[in-house]
Amino acid sequence: MIIRRPRRNRASAAIRSMTQETHLGPEHLVQPLFLIDGQNIRQEVASLPGTFRFSPDRVLQEVEDCLQAGLTNFILFPAVADGLKNKTASYSYHPDNFYLKTATAIKRRFPETCLISDVAMDPYNSDGHDGYVRDGKIQNDETLPILARMAVAQAAAGFDLLGPSDMMDGRVAALREALDEAGFADTGIMSYTAKYASAFYGPFRTALDSAPRDLENVPKDKKTYQMNPANRREALIEAELDAAEGADFLMVKPALHYLDVIHLLKENFDLPIAAYHVSGECAMLLAACRNSWLDYEQAMPETLLSIRRAGADVIISYFAKDFALRSKS
Repeated sequence: MIIRRPRRNRASAAIRSMTQETHLGPEHLVQPLFLIDGQNIRQEVASLPGTFRFSPDRVLQEVEDCLQAGLTNFILFPAVADGLKNKTASYSYHPDNFYLKTATAIKRRFPETCLISDVAMDPYNSDGHDGYVRDGKIQNDETLPILARMAVAQAAAGFDLLGPSDMMDGRVAALREALDEAGFADTGIMSYTAKYASAFYGPFRTALDSAPRDLENVPKDKKTYQMNPANRREALIEAELDAAEGADFLMVKPALHYLDVIHLLKENFDLPIAAYHVSGECAMLLAACRNSWLDYEQAMPETLLSIRRAGADVIISYFAKDFALRSKS
């Protein structure tokens, strides 16, 4: 006689719903938005179909559409013209920076939104790196004051959470000190804690034109500061440092290929865990679905659910808006 029959708890949709362990809703999701200076621009990213670069005027409509779908959380990234880039990324905190002005406009019109920034030099750096380059090396400590100044400008623009994605040592402490001294003690930090030197960032870098430049005696990749994909326990070191330095969220990036790292941080820290479902991971699924190898209606939600099940409290994904729309319908 079979005493335990787990299938009994799968017998109907009502029972399956009642016993479901993991729940995913729009409140757990963050929609990335790419910004470009100009007017009436909505450019699709060729390597990431369905994702666009928006001018400041057009992004307001996109935010409104997302809010109507039940999505309130956004992370913003700027595509900066080459003429505004230099070695010190000074445009990142310039008063006329369109990225900062757009954030202010969004918060003024939609105060209910949560806006997350990107704190790193690479969108503004003529070398294409996340840190200051000198003598052929990314200089950790010389980068920190630049990031701190950038962070204060972003907080003043109205961002709710700042996202240091640079992977410099000590950057969370530098940002927290600068923010507190400038009167922004309530501005949070969503730290890119375990950001790996991954092969899955391609469409993102295309959208922002932020890949390392092919320059003599300058590293062609980001492996001296982003983490080795082979390492898992090292994420605990990064998380311990970020938590001690004042981070409010700990992020793992990429998400889908690092579910074990998400789970590891969730089990060891009491801070909310964010996961970035990166552009290459999304592009792979889209390509498979467009070739009818996978069913998008099933594969997309299952993918996001797997990240949530691994322990992510927050999921940044290019599918966030689409998921919210389908949840509403």
